[in-house]
Amino acid sequence: MFANWRKKSVEPAVSSDMLSKQRRYNSLVKALHADIFRYAYWLCGDKHVAEDITQETFLRAWRSLDSLKDDKAAKAWLITILRRENARRFERKQFDYSDVEQDTLEDNISNSSEEQTEQYLIRRQIGKLDIEYREPLLLQLIGGFSGDEIAELMELNRNTVMTRLFRARSQLKELLEKNDVRGQSNG
Repeated sequence: MFANWRKKSVEPAVSSDMLSKQRRYNSLVKALHADIFRYAYWLCGDKHVAEDITQETFLRAWRSLDSLKDDKAAKAWLITILRRENARRFERKQFDYSDVEQDTLEDNISNSSEEQTEQYLIRRQIGKLDIEYREPLLLQLIGGFSGDEIAELMELNRNTVMTRLFRARSQLKELLEKNDVRGQSNG
């Protein structure tokens, strides 16, 4: 009789906790999925890989949701998980290096609009930046993070982040100007 009473009082509490966790997780996914996917896509440049990384990020988030104490920090927390998951992808993968340069590969872009072409060119130039410059720039542009937040996410000094952002913008400007000069001479 005592065992039945204890079992009945524990089950509703566990069920209530699970429901609470599920609601919190669902609201987290609903609010931040698009931002997390967008950042993943910018990191890897492949829709399917970005979907996989995003899915793994949210799976890991579910498993450790109890460690998220401040819901206001959820975006930064998820970006950190995503960055680690992206790094794991390289630890597991064996690359087949080719003599073909990335620039010579055929581009799959529709030239249907000037805006799409411009966005593609900017994306491509950002992709040419070294990862140490590209990542903080993407965190700022795509993630909307401040210099302090990027420093915390990347576990770097704020001044280092600001220097990398400055260099990233300078390098991007140079790349875009080179591309613009080529485009004008060909057109």
